[in-house]
Amino acid sequence: MRVKIYVEGGGDHNKELQTKCRRGFAEFFRKSGLEGRLPRVVACGGRRRAFESFRASYESHQEDELPILLVDSEDPVVVEPWDHVRLRPGDGWQRPHGASPDQIHLMVQAMEAWFHADKDKLAEYYGRDFRVTALSQGVDIENIPKPRLFAGLQNATRDCQKGEYSKGEHSFELLAQIDPVRVRASSPVHAERLLVVLDRICVR
Repeated sequence: MRVKIYVEGGGDHNKELQTKCRRGFAEFFRKSGLEGRLPRVVACGGRRRAFESFRASYESHQEDELPILLVDSEDPVVVEPWDHVRLRPGDGWQRPHGASPDQIHLMVQAMEAWFHADKDKLAEYYGRDFRVTALSQGVDIENIPKPRLFAGLQNATRDCQKGEYSKGEHSFELLAQIDPVRVRASSPVHAERLLVVLDRICVR
């Protein structure tokens, strides 16, 4: 089975950033135990473009292909993922006929939540002026509101030599470095579900 993951991220027209996005997710998945059977990561830019790319792939995929959608939830998730993107204002995405629950996954409430799961790696990446106390200290990263995710990262990195956290400049380098074990432990519903599904369907 050839698995393709259509991910939100990488900018709409920035090839260099899209390459960094693919590499960041690929390394994260490799460290999650998928080395030798990695899914193909397709960096799609914005979340709507990710959905449209996934839908086009789903409608034309071969029997040995399985497209998967991976996007930020943007908001708290209180229903199943397909219902979340259908009901969320601004989305209204209809689940393609026949698409399974395993074909959509949410980074709750944004990919930056995953970084909060591995504060040690953030401190190592940013260096001595990193202020870990500026980050949300909650263990359950799935319930950190998206604005607080970004505000915390910006406040924690404001005085760092690398500069303030940048979604394009730093995010995919961090993604490649954080520990998936910590992410799974801190995101027991959504990150855990994503990695369990990939472990099951990605075969050598």
